[in-house]
Amino acid sequence: MGYPEAFEGFMVTDKKNWSDFKKQEFKPKPFEEYDIDIKIEACGVCGSDVHTITGGWGEPNLPLCVGHEIIGKAIKVGDKVTTVKVGDRVGVGAQIWACLDCKVCKSDNENYCPKQVDTYNAPYPDGTLSQGGYASHIRAHEYFTFRIPDNIPSELAAPMLCAGITTWSPLVRAKAGPGKKIGIVGIGGLGHFALLWSSALGAETYAISHTASKRDDALALGAKEFICTKDEDWAKPWAFTFDFILNTADMTQTFDLVEYLSTLAVNGTFHNVGLPDQPLPQIQAQALLVNGVSIGASHIGSRPEMISMLKLASEKEVKPYIQTVDASEQGCKEAVEKVKVNDVRYRFTLVNFDKAFPGRE
Repeated sequence: MGYPEAFEGFMVTDKKNWSDFKKQEFKPKPFEEYDIDIKIEACGVCGSDVHTITGGWGEPNLPLCVGHEIIGKAIKVGDKVTTVKVGDRVGVGAQIWACLDCKVCKSDNENYCPKQVDTYNAPYPDGTLSQGGYASHIRAHEYFTFRIPDNIPSELAAPMLCAGITTWSPLVRAKAGPGKKIGIVGIGGLGHFALLWSSALGAETYAISHTASKRDDALALGAKEFICTKDEDWAKPWAFTFDFILNTADMTQTFDLVEYLSTLAVNGTFHNVGLPDQPLPQIQAQALLVNGVSIGASHIGSRPEMISMLKLASEKEVKPYIQTVDASEQGCKEAVEKVKVNDVRYRFTLVNFDKAFPGRE
């Protein structure tokens, strides 16, 4: 059938064979007046992709094309689109639709809209299942489509659209900047972005990890000091220190949370953006009152936050650590299998989509 009636994507068809991708057609949602069609040129590989196709976050809707760190060229725009024109290089992150009319959306919190639609594995109001960016094209609402600054290469911009915004939003909402001490737990795909953002915002930034071999990377990414949680009594020297801890690890179920909470300053927050398949450890409420701390979490970020993040990344030439992989059945398989076992430094981006989808419009 082909574009515009159908797109092609690398799709998972069986949860048991979650890393086996097959190229096949799928039908996008109907084109509407605020929509933009994008010919994809790069797509980041996110831990969310792996959690979804393995069933770790619940049963996936199969067949499924994942990928929500998407960069490409706008090739068609709806009649009411004003922020993007045909030919613009644009990006789409982990959210592709919201009602934009409720009190949540109108407070610049559309990423918490009760009717939000994720970029893949979620039904639109008309019942069409959203499909992601391991694909030839994507159809996205204007509000969730972002122009990419010219000086950010596509392979670097792609992971900013999920890993980047997921760590940027809680940091700016916590007012990370000069005078604040910020701890970043986990130095991986999310955590390395958090170090970049926190230091770029001017906060005194500390890397907290169980992997001592990541010390040099953490310091190069902007950390003032590296704290290894494998050291005996590692938390004691840092008692009552951090205004805000951003936990990017997805193995929090294995943590001694009381140790981590003890390093927070009075009224500090232990904030989660790493989302493990398993529940968080059980703790007593008394563990929170010792220093009056709280535990929180957040979901990606808003449009204004995405725009401000891309602006800072452009102005300060923020460069995440990226490895590229050709978009193909084998390339997708290799990337998700390596992400599953944390064998990446620190994000994969799929590239060479013209080779993967020859002759596309």
